[in-house]
Amino acid sequence: MADNRVVEGRMVTPETLAELIEGEDVMDAEPITDADRKCPDCGGNVLEVGYMPEITEFITGRKCQDCEWKEIDTDDDD
Repeated sequence: MADNRVVEGRMVTPETLAELIEGEDVMDAEPITDADRKCPDCGGNVLEVGYMPEITEFITGRKCQDCEWKEIDTDDDD
């Protein structure tokens, strides 16, 4: 599967997608995959990317390809 995907009309890399989800720069990102779900806001396709915003944290983020909806899963138990 290609590393780059189209999100909200523009081509993004895994790092760029992670930055859209996180709102700031990230250290590293895994390849983008299709999430097995539809966007709750618009029904569009949802992409998933795992990334590290800092050395001690790993986050799985999801972002709709068609609208601004996004969510994150962290390993925190708080």
